[in-house]
Amino acid sequence: MLPIEELYDLFKQFPSVQTDTRQLKKGDLFFALKGGQYNANHFAQEALDKGASYAIIDEHIAHPIPEKMILVENVLDTLQELAKYHRQQFNIPFIAITGSNGKTTTKELIHAVLKSTYRTYTTPGNFNNHIGIPLTLLKVGMDAEMAVIEMGANHLKEIEGYCRYVQPTHGMITNLGKAHLEGFGSFEGIRKGKGELYDFLRHAGGLAFVMWDYDYLREMSKGITSIVRYGTTQADITGSIYQVQPFLTVEVTKGIPLAKIQTQLVGSYNLPNVLASIAIGNHFKVSGENIKTAIENYHPTNSRSQFLENNSNKIILDAYNANPSSMKAAIENFANLQSDQKILILGAMAELGAESIKEHQNLIELIGQHQWKDVVLVGGDFLKITHPYHSFENAIQAGTWFHNNHFKDAYFLVKGSRSMQMEKVIQNQS
Repeated sequence: MLPIEELYDLFKQFPSVQTDTRQLKKGDLFFALKGGQYNANHFAQEALDKGASYAIIDEHIAHPIPEKMILVENVLDTLQELAKYHRQQFNIPFIAITGSNGKTTTKELIHAVLKSTYRTYTTPGNFNNHIGIPLTLLKVGMDAEMAVIEMGANHLKEIEGYCRYVQPTHGMITNLGKAHLEGFGSFEGIRKGKGELYDFLRHAGGLAFVMWDYDYLREMSKGITSIVRYGTTQADITGSIYQVQPFLTVEVTKGIPLAKIQTQLVGSYNLPNVLASIAIGNHFKVSGENIKTAIENYHPTNSRSQFLENNSNKIILDAYNANPSSMKAAIENFANLQSDQKILILGAMAELGAESIKEHQNLIELIGQHQWKDVVLVGGDFLKITHPYHSFENAIQAGTWFHNNHFKDAYFLVKGSRSMQMEKVIQNQS
């Protein structure tokens, strides 16, 4: 087997890694990963034919092994070890972000703030799993001054595994909520799983950025030597909501001399995300002016709390993911908006396991506590519960309802788990 140091020498010659032959570029190193539905070892020769410099495989697909194919024991393990070896070449801050809600928005805000001053690399999109994280690390250029790495998780020991090769110097848990209950088993499982980041920082002498309003994060972070606190009170960096309609405006009240920050984010639930980016920017000596400009210029994409206008209607599209805590926050925020025509269009939540029916029922009860012009519930376990609202099997059916009603001057919240594809509700239909 090829020692990791020798594979890294090849990587330095061909510093671009690909796992999908459809996206391959000439000179890429191709890693033939295996999954439940695929085995990329079967595409290794195709990768070479398309111009890959080498193909890393873990099956004898031919005898003898063709030139420029490198046989390893396990391709995924090798990819992760290569990422770890690359990470060890740097002596810069590596900031890890995990949590139940707001990871990607927080990561994007932090990246925007840091890149105003430093050469900063970050996780593209939500490449935050056992494949995406090593690929992200391998994209960190040798000119890097900062790296911001998002970590998703749906079971215990996952964050611990990521820390083994990310080796974060700094870290943040955005919050804890009822996400991925099916994998974690319970809220206590979520707390333990996400807390694996704090465990690493505690052992490695790293620094944690902690949302001090959350008692559970205060408790979990005990024993970490270096902590920067942010929140609404009793923290190093504090701020409050100045205005929330249509966009969140934040007033910084302690820690940095900043005027009000007018974001392009929807919802009071984004206040901790903004404060986190301010705290990190300030810690790394980004100027107040650069922090303010970066946050104000950040526009959410990919159906993450996007604010859209459709003729005279205003739409909050938050269709990237959903769990009980993020749904509750979004519904309550929407209920507080000033409009007589507020319409909820909600898709079902996924990965809640045995708690799923109960959590969907809880949402229906929450919806009933507020006044709405209309409510639409779509798919999944919403279909298994009796309720007084419009019900559709999928987003396309809900979209037909939306377009046939010809709404005017209405406010919409469109939210659901990624699997529900709720963005289809507002897409043009023939």
